[in-house]
Amino acid sequence: MRSEIISLYEGRSDVTLTTYILDDSAEMLAGKKRPAVLVCPGGAYMNCSDREGEPVALRFASMGYHAFVLRYSVYGEGKREGFPDLSKPLPVKEHSQYPVPMREIGQSLKFIREHGEDWLVDADRIAICGFSAGAHNCAMYETNWNRPVIYEYLKTEPEKIRPAAVILGYTLSDYLYMKEMAEKQGPMALGLFAASNTSFLGEAEPSDDRLELVSPARHVTAQTPPTFLWATAGDNLVPVQHSIRMAHALADHGVPFELHIFEEGDHGLALADQTSAAVRSQINADAVKWSALADAWLKKRFAFDLPEMTEFERMMAEQEKAAEL
Repeated sequence: MRSEIISLYEGRSDVTLTTYILDDSAEMLAGKKRPAVLVCPGGAYMNCSDREGEPVALRFASMGYHAFVLRYSVYGEGKREGFPDLSKPLPVKEHSQYPVPMREIGQSLKFIREHGEDWLVDADRIAICGFSAGAHNCAMYETNWNRPVIYEYLKTEPEKIRPAAVILGYTLSDYLYMKEMAEKQGPMALGLFAASNTSFLGEAEPSDDRLELVSPARHVTAQTPPTFLWATAGDNLVPVQHSIRMAHALADHGVPFELHIFEEGDHGLALADQTSAAVRSQINADAVKWSALADAWLKKRFAFDLPEMTEFERMMAEQEKAAEL
């Protein structure tokens, strides 16, 4: 496996693309290109979770895909200091604000395409996969990839940065709905909502127009890529209604999608097994199935073009057939 950390900006170490490129082998694809998955960890746009990064990339690599982890611009600038004191207003930082994080997905897809020949990546079959805020970032990207805010900024053609598929884990999809829920849940939820708004939008109390702008469920079109969604009904941080609203919008516009809602499970399950768990509550015997379900869903679009048998098996079959004559 070829793994390296690539900085997306000169002089910055916080925004990186980590590669998990599978080695080529004459015994396997023998020079053929593989599809790939670009992973965007969550972290409320405050940081990028380690639990939703490398472990997930390695899971997709075990399925046969090249994998990448994007640590996009976040408020914490790559530091692992956890969340700030939510009882105090946060200072504004421009580097992590919309539309920067979603542009960095496009920047990464463009970079992967440019290195597709060297890395043997099938640039027309790259999925993006995100969790929580990372899923929101992916949902933002899948509803904006063909808009000037991305392709004109990247000076490229939209089709060259279009994801072939999207995987959203416990996504946030509607900021107006999130505002409504935070107001009902009380001070703690409002504090987290204000902090997330400051990190992502530059103000604690954005207007409804700005919140609508960053609500991907309200901007789905027929050009939105096929999408796989999973969530848990027990998520008390990002309610399952976000995934349902996104699925509803996809259905309304005829976009192929698959939705899995598991009855139990906290927010931030990642792989939902001990591969990514820090505590027992992050292990869930039902939700752990999501990666296998996503693999089956991806195979509908990313199945490898494999021969029916090896050259040796073909020769043996021909000899057996000749012996019967």
